[in-house]
Amino acid sequence: MQSAVKDKAYKSPVRKLARFFERSRDQWKAKHRIAQASVKRLKNRVRFLDQSKEHWKSRAQELEREVARLQASAQALAQAVETLEKKESPHRSGWKIART
Repeated sequence: MQSAVKDKAYKSPVRKLARFFERSRDQWKAKHRIAQASVKRLKNRVRFLDQSKEHWKSRAQELEREVARLQASAQALAQAVETLEKKESPHRSGWKIART
């Protein structure tokens, strides 16, 4: 059975081919190292951005909870003020609490 790919017969001398193939291999390896460094840098950047995103997301949620708590507190105070105004004694009927 014959192989599908036959050995190539090069016309150039082997010493020149060896230098050419070695230089080609070295260029490919250098290109690969540059690509790998770029991939590593980009992966690190993505990891940093994911961490930053999670940090700011949790911070926003924390602030939303604080806003909700403060709104509830303000509403409770407003109700307390209204209750006090309604329960005002008759001899102080001209006195009102100033709202801001």
